[in-house]
Amino acid sequence: MTDVHNNDMLLPKPLPEGWLAVKSLDLEAQGVAHRPDGKVVFIEGALPFEVVSAQMHRSKASFEKGTLTEIHTESSQRVQPACPHFGLHEGACGGCKMQHLHVGAQVAVKQRVLEDNLWHIGKLKPDNVVRPIEGPAWGYRYRSRLSVRFVRKKGAVLIGFHERKSRYVADMKVCPVLAPRVSAMLLPLRQLIESMDAVETIPQLELAMGDMGTSQDSQAGVIALVMRHMERLSEADKGRLRAFAATQPGLQWWLQPKGPETIHRLDELPGHETGDLAYTLPDYGITMPFRPTDFTQVNPHINRVLVSRALGLLQVQKTERVIDWFCGLGNFTLPLATQAREVLGVEGAESLVARSRENLTFNSTQKKALAPDAPALAATKFVARNLFEMTPELLIADGTADKWLIDPPREGAYALVQALAALHQQPELRKGWTPPRRIVYVSCAPSTLARDAGVLVNEAGYTCTKAGVVNMFPHTAHVESIAVFELQG
Repeated sequence: MTDVHNNDMLLPKPLPEGWLAVKSLDLEAQGVAHRPDGKVVFIEGALPFEVVSAQMHRSKASFEKGTLTEIHTESSQRVQPACPHFGLHEGACGGCKMQHLHVGAQVAVKQRVLEDNLWHIGKLKPDNVVRPIEGPAWGYRYRSRLSVRFVRKKGAVLIGFHERKSRYVADMKVCPVLAPRVSAMLLPLRQLIESMDAVETIPQLELAMGDMGTSQDSQAGVIALVMRHMERLSEADKGRLRAFAATQPGLQWWLQPKGPETIHRLDELPGHETGDLAYTLPDYGITMPFRPTDFTQVNPHINRVLVSRALGLLQVQKTERVIDWFCGLGNFTLPLATQAREVLGVEGAESLVARSRENLTFNSTQKKALAPDAPALAATKFVARNLFEMTPELLIADGTADKWLIDPPREGAYALVQALAALHQQPELRKGWTPPRRIVYVSCAPSTLARDAGVLVNEAGYTCTKAGVVNMFPHTAHVESIAVFELQG
């Protein structure tokens, strides 16, 4: 990208009244400009290094917000959005925010967000900025929550994401970020629900897609759709769902009449049975069965690379013990078990701990059956722990580990790193316990990563040696990242 300052000689001085020179992009993918008096202006639809006009719709003492109306100088990184539902027009889908920006520039913006957060919140700079993890820009989304609404005035069902800045459901006919098989299913799904008795009482479909199944008839990938229904489905409606599934290879229906605990699978027509939902980590010979409501990464292409990158940065040896904090289903734990001497996976939800234990048993049995002479998985244990209430005493109770992997939710791992810092500052509490020499932290929120990194570096005796972004969600403002911390001395 070219800095707008380098183009100053090409612009009128001063700019005509109302024109704004956009300097940067914020986390909501809004262009950031300044009035001549210094007041900040956020402009939806504008890109860095553009000169634009905008219609203001919100004004405060310190900032204004508006929407792009005209581009006077266009960024070289502006591209034509691939989705007809993206844009600033009425009814535009609000699922993506950056389709008008070249995907390489999107990654650069996210890298800047990460570095800014580390500096302004964590008060640190990584020794090295590592190459971004990137993958397919389209058709990458294997998980999604789609709203469903019957619009009586139109006599039609809408399925998709919400409109931009609205509670209404966008009139989506395609979605290029969804897996192509699912995007192609949007209109048929609308027709299906329009035909159902329960057309007015179905508010949501939750999508979960695997990259394979655990039975031989579903290698193309299972698509699970969880239908939330507010009233009991008629037998006729269940028949319609089964008939629809029979026309869509790999599709299975799950029904949710009330809370998450009520989710159950709808049986399929004879000859159209699907296997269990699963994804693979082929570099480690690991297969991960999961339920459609279990947490898994949205982007399986990036997840495979992320697991390999994280383990490569951790550099686990066969003699080492490793703890995987916030382990979920074992996405990192089981690959670690192919490299370490011993692995402990710690997770807050009992249901996920149970699932991770099932996956450990499944993979141990599968490895033995497929390759009797192959090395067995390391001694691996999963435990449930409230990781938002960690203390130095609990940390010591979980034992010494040579290395840690931390993969928390958006809230971060503040209690965990605070407990680690307390043991660093009060060595008399350790009682033989020693801190990990290396930590790899995988984050889905740069602000909480920066906060926790500040504790590790400024209070717990670590150096941030590497950090970089993971473009898990192309075309959105969501920033995933990975950072490495080494114990000083």
